[in-house]
Amino acid sequence: MPEPAAPAAPFPLTALVGQSSLREALLLVAVDPSIGGVLVSGPRGTAKSTAARSLAGLLPDCPFVTLPLGASEERLIGALDIDEALRGGGVKFSPGLLARAHRGVLYVDEVNLLADSLVDVVLDVAASGINVVERDGVSHRHAARFMLVGTMNPEEGELRPQLLDRFGLMVALENCFDPQVRQQIVRTRMAFDLDPVAFHERYAQAQAQQRQRILDARAALSTVEIDDDVHDAVSALCIDAQVDGMRADLIMLRAARALAALEASPSLPSSPKLSVARRHVERVADLVLRHRRRAPATVSSATLPPDTDSPAPHAREPDSRPSGSAAPPCGDDACDWGYLPPEATGTTRVKGVVALTSKKR
Repeated sequence: MPEPAAPAAPFPLTALVGQSSLREALLLVAVDPSIGGVLVSGPRGTAKSTAARSLAGLLPDCPFVTLPLGASEERLIGALDIDEALRGGGVKFSPGLLARAHRGVLYVDEVNLLADSLVDVVLDVAASGINVVERDGVSHRHAARFMLVGTMNPEEGELRPQLLDRFGLMVALENCFDPQVRQQIVRTRMAFDLDPVAFHERYAQAQAQQRQRILDARAALSTVEIDDDVHDAVSALCIDAQVDGMRADLIMLRAARALAALEASPSLPSSPKLSVARRHVERVADLVLRHRRRAPATVSSATLPPDTDSPAPHAREPDSRPSGSAAPPCGDDACDWGYLPPEATGTTRVKGVVALTSKKR
C-alpha cells in the first residue's frame, strides 16, 4: 500500500506581495502570542488564508490547526475518553483542537459565522494560554499557547462588538486596483504553483532570516523596557479613541514591545539595552485601535506639513460678475459654480379692459 503523500509546503510568508500590515501583525503575534491573535477582515481572494498558513510554515515544529464551523465544544476543548472508560481504563482526558494547536497556529476561517460560545472559549484560552476543562466528572487543565488567526468577509456578516474587542489586533484588507501590483501577485503565485520546490529554494534564505528574527525576539521579549514616556503615549492614544476598558492599553504595550524586540533582533547580542520607543507605539496603534475605536480617527495638526499651495481660508478670487448683478443666495463659494445672473422680462400693455359688475363676477 503506497504511503500517503506529504502535505505540500505552504506559500512562503516572505514571498507575499504587498499586505505589509498583515505580515507585520502576524509577526507580532508570533513573537508574543499573549497579544491575543489577529482578526483579518477582507473580501475574497486577498490572501487571508494563505498568510495564516504561511505563518505556520515559517516557524519550526509549528502545527497548523483549523477550527471548522461545525465543530462541537467537546471537539474544541477536549472531553472524557469514552473508549478508554468502557475498556475499564478509568477516567482519561481526550485532548481537543486547542491541545493540538499548542505552540502552533489555530486558524478560524469565517470566524464571524462561528457559534459565539466557541468564539468565547477560543478567545479566553488565547489570552490566558491555559485550557481548563471541568465536565463529566473530569477536571483537567493544560497549556494551550497558540497564535490565533481569524478571518472574515464583512459581506457575510459582522462579529459582535463584545467578541471583536477581544481580538488583539485587526487588519482590514481591500481589493487591489493597481495593475502593476496585481500582475506581480499573479506572476508570483503562478511561479509557486508551477514548481513549489524551486520556489521555496528561492526564498529559503529570506525565510531562515525571518525565522531567526522571531526566535531572537521571543528570547529577548522579557528584557525589553517600557518607560513612562511610552506609557503616556499609549494612554493618550486610547483616550483619544474613546476605547472601552483597559484591554487596548495592555495590548498596545505588548505589541509595541514585540515590535521593538523584532526590530532589534539582528543586533540583539550587542544591544546593551532594549526599550520601546514612541515610534513603536505609533506603528502598532492602528492595528490595536481599528476595531475598538469609538471616536473618529484624528490626526494632530502638529504632525501635518504646512500646505503652501492652498489659498488662505479667507482669500477669494476677484469677483468677475458684472457690476450691479445680485450675488447668489448661497454664501458658500461652491454655490457660484454654474451661476447665471437674472434677466429682465418684458411686459405688454393691454387696452379696452372693462371691469365686470359685481353680479357677473
